[in-house]
Amino acid sequence: MADRVALDDISKHLVSLLQKDGRMSYAAMAAEVGLSEAAVRHRVAKLLDGGVVQVVAVTDPLQLGFPRQAMIGVTVSSDVRKVAAEIAEVAEVDYVVITAGRFDILAEIVAESDDNLLDIVASRIIDLPGVASTETFMYLKLEKQTYAWGVR
Repeated sequence: MADRVALDDISKHLVSLLQKDGRMSYAAMAAEVGLSEAAVRHRVAKLLDGGVVQVVAVTDPLQLGFPRQAMIGVTVSSDVRKVAAEIAEVAEVDYVVITAGRFDILAEIVAESDDNLLDIVASRIIDLPGVASTETFMYLKLEKQTYAWGVR
């Protein structure tokens, strides 16, 4: 497990600002937190270099031609870590977690169609060594998606 980075209130505020607008200027952030632009630039660089934050473009799969999203619950009959690593190699899988409870792994898939989703699950996940069973949860509507962890 990675060491947890201790953030002061100013760094938490900077993270919060970046979560709202990843393109916010250093000058605008400086005005918000009461530091110089150079100090903000240094703090943000430390957050980026330390792996605390990443500034990325979040896309809408529907707008990009991927209308089918689903969460796949996977039950495993062998080393769950190995199976999770193999599922993570599937290009259409964008989220993989090892869980406790009914499923050993949850994997999120973004697909071009129902046929594409079926192919991914039936040919590329179920056939992996150690996969005992899967259950597919089709997304009907995305009601909320947020990336505001830790600084609410």
